[in-house]
Amino acid sequence: MKKSQIIRKIIAIFIFIASIQFSYYAQDFNNEDRARMIRTETKLEEFEKRMIERFEQVDKRFEQVDKRFEQVDKRFEENFTYIGYIIALFGTMFAATIAFALWDRRTMIKPFETKVIEIEAEIIKLKKEKNNGKILVALRDLAKTDLKLAEILKAHNLL
Repeated sequence: MKKSQIIRKIIAIFIFIASIQFSYYAQDFNNEDRARMIRTETKLEEFEKRMIERFEQVDKRFEQVDKRFEQVDKRFEENFTYIGYIIALFGTMFAATIAFALWDRRTMIKPFETKVIEIEAEIIKLKKEKNNGKILVALRDLAKTDLKLAEILKAHNLL
């Protein structure tokens, strides 16, 4: 015989023995067994109801936790908006301080700039008029002998 035929016969024998065992137990099923099955079913139904209740309680707790997380998220968002306002305020204050410093610097330097421009214009004017320098030297030499001329030159800060 081949191996496959032997395996088929062994399987057939196992199936035959199993069916005999099943029929033996099926014949012994009585009212006591039926009552025990009913009690087991009622206990299982009660257990199922309790488990459903517990799952509902767990679901409620999860919903409460979710609500709490939402509240915390809202608080974080509020805090971030406040931080944004504070950053904007400090940025504005910084920009205003820099602008004030620049404005103050310009207003303080402006009179000096105008004075320097006037002095430069006078220097350029004096350089163009070379004779003025020669005349001033001559007047200073004359002021050494003429007291009235010396007083006039001192009054005009030329001596």
